[in-house]
Amino acid sequence: MCGIAGIATADGSAPGTEVLDRLAAALAHRGPDGQGRHVADGIGLVQTRLAIIDLEGGRQPIFDAAGRAIVANGEVYNYLELKADLPGVGFATGSDCEPPLHLYAAEGPGFAARLRGMYALAIHDRPAGRLVLARDPFGIKPLYLAEGPWGLAFASEPQALVAAGLAAARVDARAVGELMQLQFTTGPATAFAGIRRLAAGATVVVEKGRVVEERRLAALPADGPLPGDLDTLLYRLDEVLMETVELHQRSDVPYGMFLSGGIDSSVVLAMMARLNPRPVLAFTAGFPGTGVHDEREHARTLAAAVGARHVEVEVTEADFWALLPQVAAAMDDPAADYACQPTFKLAREARREVKVILSGEGGDELFGGYGRYRSAMRPWPFGRRMRRHGTFDGLDILREAPSDWRDGMARAEREQALPGRTRLQTAQAVDCADWLPYDLLTKADRCLMANGVEGRVPVLDPVVAAFAFRLPDHLKVRKGLGKWMLRQWLAKALPAARPFDRKRGFTVPVAEWIAVRPQVGALVARQAGVAELARPEAVERLFAGVDKKTGFAAWTLLFYALWHQRHILGRPAEGDVLAVLGNG
Repeated sequence: MCGIAGIATADGSAPGTEVLDRLAAALAHRGPDGQGRHVADGIGLVQTRLAIIDLEGGRQPIFDAAGRAIVANGEVYNYLELKADLPGVGFATGSDCEPPLHLYAAEGPGFAARLRGMYALAIHDRPAGRLVLARDPFGIKPLYLAEGPWGLAFASEPQALVAAGLAAARVDARAVGELMQLQFTTGPATAFAGIRRLAAGATVVVEKGRVVEERRLAALPADGPLPGDLDTLLYRLDEVLMETVELHQRSDVPYGMFLSGGIDSSVVLAMMARLNPRPVLAFTAGFPGTGVHDEREHARTLAAAVGARHVEVEVTEADFWALLPQVAAAMDDPAADYACQPTFKLAREARREVKVILSGEGGDELFGGYGRYRSAMRPWPFGRRMRRHGTFDGLDILREAPSDWRDGMARAEREQALPGRTRLQTAQAVDCADWLPYDLLTKADRCLMANGVEGRVPVLDPVVAAFAFRLPDHLKVRKGLGKWMLRQWLAKALPAARPFDRKRGFTVPVAEWIAVRPQVGALVARQAGVAELARPEAVERLFAGVDKKTGFAAWTLLFYALWHQRHILGRPAEGDVLAVLGNG
């Protein structure tokens, strides 16, 4: 896990040392264990390293005998298997990021099809005079691009491109409208004008500072469900889960997990407990003294059932106001997901003991967990479109209601409605196209990497996806319950999880915390970024009467105000919310 960045110049001139220095400095938090650099033939690469595998020998860039160089962010979990499949290759390191370099040398731009992992990587193919960029199919690891007459630049975070002067700190109005309504932005667009995401699963070839070739790896199978009896499929599910968790535990540093007490993290806990000779280290967030469901008691029971060491992390109102500016600073590709705050604090506490965390992210999308999937399964005219309502619909707060904020979701629905897929599969694929990478995984990446922790998501593995996505619909959603097959497996593997009990969704009490400080509304209303979008008097009125219905709108504006202060106006995120907004 690291930060990577680089430049391919259009005229073949060497990228400036100062620009590369600024890229590296902006990504230093992603890689506190060292830095590396490569400059040749109009290509400049930088890497900041969080050492996880081959702590001493795995420094990057890594070179092959022909002079090709690789820098990478992420983990290639099947690196040992890839080494075995490359006889005669003299490996210079024990790093998981070296096999992709030799695989590329042998197979060319199609090499990524053989990788199992989360990765964003760059290869300077010096003999061929080109740069190759690749990103994993689920988009677990980020990569952003900026282009100009000077050529093409890339970085693990958009703020690095801005800090290096390769892109402007200017908002894309259409994307910000989408952010307000959806809490994230879809497709390649980011909130920054002039910065786009490299698509999940994309491999691009860059020559003379321009993309000349692109190919894509799909995260999900294109086909419909496969038949199968329950017992056989449960046996196969056990095999798949054991293999993926075992692979995701490959590490030369201590690791733990985030345990919410929900189905997905309980599955990861059960499998880690089976595979580890030592007690699993599990971290759980709780919200004492609030009206939301506190998951710590159930998580405590699960941890005791498998002999795990359980660390409970309290997230309080004081934490909310103190840490939120730092969270917004970390979320440079903004996703107004209120879970970013507890994720940030969990990562901060986990870093005291581990450098790697496993979590259950992706279980809802692959195994059919969301309640909205039940609606999507209904035949026309009873089925409903996903996310029909925007955060600010009917509130009369925005100066101009975004008219095109549904376009990205509609595009994904068209693209994912492939022949043979069921309505449920299409709904799952839509979530995997945008919601998963650009909200959930972005949140996890930024909040963990800001604290020097690598986040791993064993459910989001190509073998798991190929199995889970093609399960029959009735084994995903049944009797009003999603993730039905996962629940069946968990009932045997960890009965203490009580998987068929009705579960409460994960909720963060942001509305409660905002409601006790209505004076924040006046500060939010006068921020330049918010004033462009919303009427000040309407913003103040919103904060003066926050309730469950309006709480998310207030949260979104508060988050955006802090984000805009840091990433557009360039002001430091020092102090608590009141101090930061008071300086605006």
